Amino acid sequence: MKFVDEVTIDVAAGNGGAGCASFRREKFIPFGGPDGGNGGRGGHVYALGDRNLNTLVDFRYTRRHEARNGEAGRGSDQFGAAGEDVVLRMPVGTIIRDAETEEIIAELLEHGEKIVLAKGGDGGFGNLHFKSSTNRAPRQKTPGWPGEIKALKLELRVLADVGLLGMPNAGKSTLITAISNARPKIADYPFTTLHPNLGVVRVGPSQSFVVADVPGLIEGASEGAGLGHLFLRHLQRTRVLLHLVDAVPFDENVDPVAEVRAIARELKKYDKALYEKPRWLVLNKLDMLPDPVERKARVKDIVRRLRWKGPVFELSALTREGCDPLVHALYDHVSKLNAPPIEAPDVRFIEESAESAPVEAAAPAPRRRAKAPSKPTAPKDDEAAYVPDSDDPRFR
Repeated sequence: MKFVDEVTIDVAAGNGGAGCASFRREKFIPFGGPDGGNGGRGGHVYALGDRNLNTLVDFRYTRRHEARNGEAGRGSDQFGAAGEDVVLRMPVGTIIRDAETEEIIAELLEHGEKIVLAKGGDGGFGNLHFKSSTNRAPRQKTPGWPGEIKALKLELRVLADVGLLGMPNAGKSTLITAISNARPKIADYPFTTLHPNLGVVRVGPSQSFVVADVPGLIEGASEGAGLGHLFLRHLQRTRVLLHLVDAVPFDENVDPVAEVRAIARELKKYDKALYEKPRWLVLNKLDMLPDPVERKARVKDIVRRLRWKGPVFELSALTREGCDPLVHALYDHVSKLNAPPIEAPDVRFIEESAESAPVEAAAPAPRRRAKAPSKPTAPKDDEAAYVPDSDDPRFR
């Protein structure tokens, strides 16, 4: 299935039905009065988040989505039926913008989240609505209100906890295959991955997190080199980035340190917030160095030249060596960030500790006899009686 993460659509809600001007005419009832009903409202256009979808390909070929109009009112006190609504199912993580103003209308971040994209028009009033004691034979009726019409831009940003970042052919697809059930295309040439892939990593029976693999990024991506910055938006919602580095490149002229710095510069050009996300350095393909001394020297040299202060992991995605410590470290990091905040207890319900000194019970107050309510007395001569203000509506 083709991966589509950006598309423009048009939505049109239904128009409201017109009201009816009718009078009751039956045998022996020549003046039965008005009986024209109101029109029905037009159908709404909704957007519904669906976690079973992972692409916007359904909207690539169907650009126009219209809801039905409401029915017109009829005689005999019959109101028109409302138009049928249209529900557009979209992947979770979709951002909905106004195509003209670029204003964000909504973000679908949860499964089953439902929002109104275009509101249907209200139905018009029939002459039954205008009947009153002074207007016993109204002939007024109103048409239905038009529904909203909008041009929308849909942008998909996948929801993942961990994002894989690195040069082409650094082993990102091999790593996501080793730690999850995702099966992306793997080959021995660069730019094998042409669209993002998601994989669910199972740590335990109820312990898991989602990893996103995006196409490789090369130097000059801001100018359109390679696939450019086309898929970097899918890493903006991740909690941590794994920067994969080919520690043992086949070409001796390729410097892993220079590649790491080039990707860091491209991240900073694209989005500073993405550049400031936590990044872990993952040195891959270390199975090419069977000598432990040589491997340790290579890792130490790369870390020293980069002046890397964050976490560093050594592994081989092909042989799955060192993958388990990485997976458990990622789960611990993500679970801490996803844990709900601990609310401070309310001081009003905190019980006194047993070590606090007991408070002496106060002597009970003597019981007094309740006084009978005093009768209202007339004001004395020297006291002016209260006269309410005539402007106060409470005393009119």
